[in-house]
Formats: sequence, C-alpha cells, structure tokens
Amino acid sequence: MDDVNRSADPRRSDGGTPVLTQMVEADLDEVLDLNQRSVPHVSGIDLDRLRHIVGQCTLALIGRTTDSGDAPGLLAGFVLVLPPGADYDSPNYGFFSQAYGDFRYVDRIAVEPEVHRSGLGRQLYRAVFDHARDVGAPVVTAEVNIEPPNPVSQEFHQRLGFVEVGRQDNYGGTVTVQMLARQI
Repeated sequence: MDDVNRSADPRRSDGGTPVLTQMVEADLDEVLDLNQRSVPHVSGIDLDRLRHIVGQCTLALIGRTTDSGDAPGLLAGFVLVLPPGADYDSPNYGFFSQAYGDFRYVDRIAVEPEVHRSGLGRQLYRAVFDHARDVGAPVVTAEVNIEPPNPVSQEFHQRLGFVEVGRQDNYGGTVTVQMLARQI
C-alpha cells in the first residue's frame, strides 16, 4: 500500500496546492529552467532534447501554483513519462526496456525547492500511477542517483512503494543509479 492519497483530484487547487495540467510548448522554457537547476538529480538537457523527450511521452504534466483568482502561477514541478518502444537513447530507459515488456518510465520529475515536502511530488506520482492503470501498464519504473547521492529521493521513492531492481553505472562511471520499479 502506498502513501498516496488517491481520493484527491490532482488537477484541482485547494488553497495553494499546485494544479496539474498537460505540458504544452509554451511551458518548455520554464520546464527546461527547472530541469537545469535540478541537475545532478536529473540529467541536463537542451531545449531540442526536451522537445524530443516530451514528444515521446504518454504523460507530460506540470504543476503550477495558483493565485487568488485561480489564474496559473509559477511552475512548481513537472514529470515526464515514457512508454515502451519510445525513440529514446537513455541508458536507464534501455535498462527498463530490456527488463519489462510493458511499463511506464518516469524519465524525470523535478519540484521547485521552495515547494519540497508540500505534497507536489506525491501529487505528480499519483497522476503517473493513475495513468499506468488507465493504459494497463503493470509497473512504473524510475531511477535515483546513488552517486552523486540523492538520499531524499531514495527515501521518497521507497515510501511510494518502489523497490530496487538493479543498479547501473552511467557516463563513464561518474553517475551510479538505483533502478526502481513499483507494481501497479
């Protein structure tokens, strides 16, 4: 059993909770900025690569804060989810493609430091798990850096029910990742 509150609607705001919406072209500059500020916990990319990845996704969501008039506010976080068979050369995606016939892969998730521990990460993952159920994918996969270390993310993923299914060294051994899976 995960600690995700399935009764809440991730697309609605309730007094400051970010509203989740589908990522669109107009969001990409802000998403890229948050991604780059989140390195090394996610890998660095450029705008063209981000567009390519988003184009392969079956789920690409952003979370925005709302002001008092429910107008979209600041980008608070995002998640990108890929299906099997995507045109994507990531070694981590390749690991899961070889290990599973059907899955949804969380390529990257990032949350603004100011809203860490606000529930946005759980909100984004709730949407990922719901998406996996909707498309009949039996497992959601992700990875977390071990080197450089990211213990906060390791603990977070463990609380969500992810378990280690392998480890992999990437980029000439400069990055070691813990490969994770969560059954749906």
